[in-house]
Amino acid sequence: MWFWWFMFLCNLFIPITLIILGKIMWKHCPKKINRIIGYRTKRSMKNMDTWKFAHSYCGSLWWKIGWIMLFISILIQIPFFYCNENCIGVVCGVICTIQCIILIVSIFLTENALKKTFFENEIRK
Repeated sequence: MWFWWFMFLCNLFIPITLIILGKIMWKHCPKKINRIIGYRTKRSMKNMDTWKFAHSYCGSLWWKIGWIMLFISILIQIPFFYCNENCIGVVCGVICTIQCIILIVSIFLTENALKKTFFENEIRK
């Protein structure tokens, strides 16, 4: 039972992190383009307009995805409360893997939005 609670908290880590960091990125974009903090890709760091757009888009996406993943992760894991440790470990490993894949997909979605919003010379369409 303790293992279930430990894995439950581990599975909530990624969604809660996405909710918190998504809100911060969405509402409080770093004031200067830098290579230390923020959404840092080649396309997003072209100018301040792309920098702010990428943070706003990715932040709002992470915030929404975080809430969805939080509720789905809770709903999936609850039925396995009385299962053995192997079953709980497999289920939680699958949940965590799916969460990581979704996190990586959000980067591609943000890059696609940047591509659709800006021309190659990084001027808004």
